[in-house]
Amino acid sequence: MAREEREERPRRDRGDRGGRDRGDDRGERSELVDKLVHINRVAKVVKGGKRFGFAALVVVGDQKGRVGFGHGKAREVPEAVRKATEAAKKQLVRVPLREGRTLHHEVLGRHGAGKVVLRPAPVGTGIIAGGPLRAVFDVLGVHDVVAKSVGSSNPYNMVRATFDALKGQYSPKMVANKRGKSVADVISSRRSQTAAEVSPE
Repeated sequence: MAREEREERPRRDRGDRGGRDRGDDRGERSELVDKLVHINRVAKVVKGGKRFGFAALVVVGDQKGRVGFGHGKAREVPEAVRKATEAAKKQLVRVPLREGRTLHHEVLGRHGAGKVVLRPAPVGTGIIAGGPLRAVFDVLGVHDVVAKSVGSSNPYNMVRATFDALKGQYSPKMVANKRGKSVADVISSRRSQTAAEVSPE
């Protein structure tokens, strides 16, 4: 009797494990673009010589407003880059962009001794930024921006300061929802404030 019940019970496919479908997640990750920002070689002195290792800093983004960075260590460069890329994919943040090409407003970012100033720019300006900042904007999908790094030139501090600044970006829609106003009111108040700053006293 027990044998008959076992035979009647439908057999599950090995591939069907009852888990969530990961196909969409793989599709999203395949669209990500990664850039190597910095590789640091470190040496550990041991009995009989030196043992070398590598640390990699990588930024990852979909060029549509999502970006992340990661840090990885290994004995070989490819393995360090792979670890950093995987870490970056787990720390993606979404940044609101104006017209999909520039920032909404000027913002200051800081991490340790590193400070960065990011400013929106008109069409055709391009990415005016150097080193690690340019890599972040490339994978983020920003086409017009002016950025200046003040203080530490350490790439780790510069990237973290840039992300600190990007997390302070707010679109008019986000500000309107926060204040309980309409988007038109927020934009008109911004324009009047800008005109007051530009007009001579």
